[in-house]
Amino acid sequence: MAWQQAMGSHAAGGSQAPPAAGGGETQRTQYPYVTGTSVIALKYKDGVIMACDTGASYGSTLRYKSVERIKAVGKHSLIGASGEFSDFQEILRYLDELTLSDHMWDDGNSLGPKEIHSYLTRVMYNRRNKFDPLWNSLVLGGVKKGPKGDEKYLGMVNMIGTHFEENHVATGFGNHLAIPILRAEWREDMTFEEAVKLVEKCLLVLLYRDRSSINKFQIAKITTEGSTIYPPYSLKTYWGFSHFENPAQGAVGSW
Repeated sequence: MAWQQAMGSHAAGGSQAPPAAGGGETQRTQYPYVTGTSVIALKYKDGVIMACDTGASYGSTLRYKSVERIKAVGKHSLIGASGEFSDFQEILRYLDELTLSDHMWDDGNSLGPKEIHSYLTRVMYNRRNKFDPLWNSLVLGGVKKGPKGDEKYLGMVNMIGTHFEENHVATGFGNHLAIPILRAEWREDMTFEEAVKLVEKCLLVLLYRDRSSINKFQIAKITTEGSTIYPPYSLKTYWGFSHFENPAQGAVGSW
């Protein structure tokens, strides 16, 4: 199978770097340097919506302002990533090879989001076992026709291979701040417009509370008709809240 061939090239030692000129070995990322923050995704009536900002931090410095961390994978899936951006680029290379190999079978079938999510869990867990993890949390969503009609799928996997499927997911800081909002307000029959409003509410909370977030966001959706990644845009903010004027007031500690 296509995924087995690709798995053989990456999970079974294919990710080892070639020797560099001069006799040494090329080193893979051992510590995250350029990182992206939260990704939020949820199912809605017609498909799956995914969103994140376009910032990437070099350590604690918000260095890059136009980094796209949501990509289409094949015909039926979207992937979004938090964490080390160069590792995400490596994962995208794996997925390009996987989808190309699958397409070359020319059997009228194509990998769906469930299969790609399963493949990613194996890759992440394998690299974790080598003590050379890919420093990412990945969100994989998509829609594909199945025995019961159009089947929506949404799952995530982190850098040590922990994975699950859910109706709504969030990575990074969003796992603490956005998930309570999603649990309270998400509905299975939400329209796309309602889903966008809910996602924007979560993004705004993260913008206020996450120092690594910037006010430049990108939203993507995928339905049976295909994927759409919208251009980045900003949200209207309000910084006049009293708690923002003196955030250290009443805090425990010397600062």
